[in-house]
Amino acid sequence: MQLSPQGSETSGGGGRHITGARWAGRGRVPVTAGRHGRQTGAVHPDDTGPGASRAEAAAALPVRRAVPALAAALEARGAAVLAAPPGTGKTTYVPLALAGLAPDRPPAGGDDGGRVVVLEPRRLAARAAARRMAWLLGERVGGRVGVTVRGEHRPGSRVEVVTTGVLLQRLQDEPELPGVGTVVLDECHERHLDADTALAFLLDVRAALRPDLRLVAASATADTAPWARLLDADVVETEAALHPVDVVWAPPERPLPPPHGTRADPALLDHVAATVRRALTEHAGDVLCFLPGVGEIARVAGRLAGPFDVLQVHGQAPAAVQDAVLAPGERRRVVLATSVAESSLTVPGVRIVVDSGLAREPRTDHARGLGALTTVRASRAAADQRAGRAGREAPGIVYRCWSAAEHDRLPARPRPEIELADLTGFALQAACWGDPSAASLALPDPPPPAALQAARATLRALGATDAEGRATDRGRRLGGIGVHPRLARALLDGAREVGARPAAEVVALLSEPPPRGAGDDLTAVWRALRRGGRPAGAHAARWRDEARRLERAVPAGRAAGGADDHVAGLVVALAFPERVARARRGAYLMASGTGAALADGSALAAARPEWIAVAVADRPSGAASARAALAVVIDEEVARRAAAPLLAAGEEVAWRDGDVVARRVERLGAIELDARPLRDPGPARVAAALADGLRAEGLALLDWTPAAVALRERLAFCRAALGDPWPAVDDAALLGRAAEWIAAAPKARRRADLRRIDVTAALRGLLPWECAARLDELAPERITVPSGSSIRVDYSGERPVLAVKLQELFGWDAAPRLAGGRVPLVVHLLSPAGRPAAVTADLASFWREGYRSVRAELRGRYPRHPWPEDPAQATPTRRVKPRG
Repeated sequence: MQLSPQGSETSGGGGRHITGARWAGRGRVPVTAGRHGRQTGAVHPDDTGPGASRAEAAAALPVRRAVPALAAALEARGAAVLAAPPGTGKTTYVPLALAGLAPDRPPAGGDDGGRVVVLEPRRLAARAAARRMAWLLGERVGGRVGVTVRGEHRPGSRVEVVTTGVLLQRLQDEPELPGVGTVVLDECHERHLDADTALAFLLDVRAALRPDLRLVAASATADTAPWARLLDADVVETEAALHPVDVVWAPPERPLPPPHGTRADPALLDHVAATVRRALTEHAGDVLCFLPGVGEIARVAGRLAGPFDVLQVHGQAPAAVQDAVLAPGERRRVVLATSVAESSLTVPGVRIVVDSGLAREPRTDHARGLGALTTVRASRAAADQRAGRAGREAPGIVYRCWSAAEHDRLPARPRPEIELADLTGFALQAACWGDPSAASLALPDPPPPAALQAARATLRALGATDAEGRATDRGRRLGGIGVHPRLARALLDGAREVGARPAAEVVALLSEPPPRGAGDDLTAVWRALRRGGRPAGAHAARWRDEARRLERAVPAGRAAGGADDHVAGLVVALAFPERVARARRGAYLMASGTGAALADGSALAAARPEWIAVAVADRPSGAASARAALAVVIDEEVARRAAAPLLAAGEEVAWRDGDVVARRVERLGAIELDARPLRDPGPARVAAALADGLRAEGLALLDWTPAAVALRERLAFCRAALGDPWPAVDDAALLGRAAEWIAAAPKARRRADLRRIDVTAALRGLLPWECAARLDELAPERITVPSGSSIRVDYSGERPVLAVKLQELFGWDAAPRLAGGRVPLVVHLLSPAGRPAAVTADLASFWREGYRSVRAELRGRYPRHPWPEDPAQATPTRRVKPRG
């Protein structure tokens, strides 16, 4: 292997760990770059100043020292893993160096190795990276450095930054990636599903089509083992030029409830805003504040005012805001950001980080087809990433809005998206790739089987895959549109019904979160976007661009159109047929069988429509029904057309509302459309419905006579004392044999008929013959005592009890033992009035030791009853002495 002059090597683990200074052994020896002042973000990317400033900016990047080792690793194995913390230049300098374009050094790897494609997980990060690289070359984006994201295509001749979704589509269309020499997968540590999928596909391409294709997995953390193993590659590491960052633990004064659903406690947001204000007074520099989502950013922004600029950074932020964040400001700034700023963006001027400690993760209810983002505690790894942003240019400080003790209890790292997300899009990608089960894909983590099964079932329902899971022509077309398969289906089928442009506009609206404050009426949101006014704002421009792109993806067809509710409702129902919903008892029942409720006080709820199509819904933790966040009014005709595969008609004999109901029913999924009485239902179906009713409502539907209760108690005693083959007779066991109980009443047709079942005979019918023959021996119903009385044994307690008047047992020194001698009979000795006088399982001992005190207490009160001195020799009797 040829090494660069700076390099040396030792092997260790699955791959070697390489630094720019030398090849490391088993441990990691990081590249030390020294400390610098303001770095990459300090110069605005559109600044057209002297070229020297660009070369100086490039020379200040710590990652440049690792480039020779990275080039050597690629030369040796065709793949490498680059571990470089945020701010080292891995996103912007390394691609230029691999393309031979680095402004401060000669070409690394030559100019004939093909284009370098850089994968970014977010559009915002892709645009920012392309602009930064173009600035380093003194160019605008679209020259040697380009960018391609959804809605924007300015390819570069040498370097192109794309989102992972864009690359996945290219791989499906042209898996050889003609003209591409190197692919850099940036921010692979974030474990986005598309990024994991892209890596798996690229590994397939290298193995089967392009062994010359070079791959670099770039991570902002040192946790590189999964990628080193998958790529069979060396790990090249570099340290950031980070300054020390002090930690201030700043928990709220009183404990707050943990995050719940999508909600962040308003008291915590108040505390975060107060902490930002505190930080501004205690330290110099700009503030970067991490919050879980757009709503929390807006609420904290509303609590901040002062001689500083407040910038809100998230995936939906307008381009002007993104530009302002990436350039130094004239005034002090407070940047409120989601996790996009953890590693994907470099914000200049930041000396202070305020961390709310919250993040958003997807959650999917696969059984009900509902998904949402949920608020969770950020991991320790994310907290470290966030804190490091304060030490980019000078010593910094991080205010953590939780305690040190809480920090130790945080999860070590975030869960990979493949464990949490809806996998329908992934499953379609895998099917189009030729691996429907995803079994042979080299993924860092396998997809959860239940989630993948649910996704594949959805694809079959959409006609995207065949019975074996292979992609159909329709499925390939759906996969090429660049939106979720459900939305792609709504676009294709909806365009034929309502026209390409209206369908594209509604699908574009559904493909991204709606504008804040838009309400739950989808038609009203659509109209606002068309007008471009409030609350649409800057959202309208992105929506129009996406609508035009989607319109081009389907045939022009005829302009069908129609009323807005009809158009929007049909498209939404085509996308989510199981979310078609009908009013029911003040709320709604969706075709999936899940209840749904509109927001109290919303205009849509006030209209009280009979039918709606739910576009966005989630099920808050602990809630009995889903929450319809965005919906549109439809009618039954639209529901029937859009959800036609869910239509079913048939005979129904079932236990409903406390009795057997026989009907001929038409349903749309779980929604009942029409029902008529059914005459003469089959006896077997009636019996099954009665059994269901018995299981649902319990054994109280039967007539439990005293004899039946007593027999059940005797059988329960035998089961407990002797075990098998004595049958269990607890509620669960008896209900499990409900069909046998119903068979005991062959003419039963309704609830009242269950009272005519002979429960005693049915219980005896459970006994094997050998048990039936010995029941009276092992658990006798009655026992004859010395007086000649036949006394019933009580089996209702833990031990069998014989309750009998004391005088009837004179001369009896031992009660019989039951269950073949295994269980002693407990004797309750009663006074002449029938009240318990003593309890014993050892009569002989009682006559010797206990009787004397009982005799002394009772003989004065009951003088007509015998109280002999020696009860063991006395004659038992149930009679009283005659009056003298």
